[in-house]
Amino acid sequence: MTQYAFHFDSSKCTGCKTCQVACKETYKLPVNNLYRRVLNYQGGAWKATEAGHYAPDGVFGYFVSLACNHCTNPACVANCPTGAMQKDEETGIVWTDHDVCIGCKTCETACPYGAPTFGEDEGYMLKCDMCKSEVEGGGKPICVTGCPMRALDFGTREELVDKYGEGDVEVEPLPQDTTEANLIVTPHRDAQKSGSGTGSVVNLEEEL
Repeated sequence: MTQYAFHFDSSKCTGCKTCQVACKETYKLPVNNLYRRVLNYQGGAWKATEAGHYAPDGVFGYFVSLACNHCTNPACVANCPTGAMQKDEETGIVWTDHDVCIGCKTCETACPYGAPTFGEDEGYMLKCDMCKSEVEGGGKPICVTGCPMRALDFGTREELVDKYGEGDVEVEPLPQDTTEANLIVTPHRDAQKSGSGTGSVVNLEEEL
């Protein structure tokens, strides 16, 4: 089986959210649903100096662009009670069969990356399918082609590893990798390891 994957270079990302907006506009997603989110992770503080000014004290920040990671062992597929969550045997793309999805949100609870979300109007779960139709036609996902900084890339996992190396998917604010995520991250120089970070996601609620 071919396994498609995403590559994300956090050192190139400026947090412009073009990937997020391009995806949302292309698929006409509801207000409260996103297939891709750009997370703003920050930490540190500003402290007063003896001169009465403020200086950074361990201040850092970086962005992580996150969608479904089309995991090798997807928790959504393993836990879906109706078989609506499927992993394509030829491409490794994880997609949702809306004809049998009952919107129970089990996949949303199971996914460590929060990829599936419930469509209130649709009555079923919504999730990135890696622009399956674009890929089948020889193209790339909309988020990849839309990124102005070329922080995102797409291809087979083997191709991406040859091009970028193994990377490190276990960087804050991402969780520890328990599902063999097919996301290769080139970490930002300030990146902190998953579970040991000192910062937090500072996005406004309406951005996520």
